[in-house]
Amino acid sequence: MEQVSTTLQRIMAEALKRLPPEQLPQAAWDFAAGRAVAEKTRVIACTLCDGKQTLLVEVPDANWRAQLYAMAPQFIARLNPFLGIERIEFKIARTQDSSREI
Repeated sequence: MEQVSTTLQRIMAEALKRLPPEQLPQAAWDFAAGRAVAEKTRVIACTLCDGKQTLLVEVPDANWRAQLYAMAPQFIARLNPFLGIERIEFKIARTQDSSREI
């Protein structure tokens, strides 16, 4: 089973290398996070912040944010071959109600 995982990672690495740079962060996140998480989240930015390469990911709510922070080391390990990420920040998505001006 480990051999299948290694082969899949190699195939994904080759596919990700062919993407335009602006598409790479989201595609790498989708791969690293898995389908269920990727469907509920989106990459906002991939920037240098406080001297560390940081991926900023939008999440639906505080529960998602807490759970994903707990998994951040695993995500970083999966993302490193593609993006060299050192840190992930999770930002709660603004709902339409909270974005309305009064």
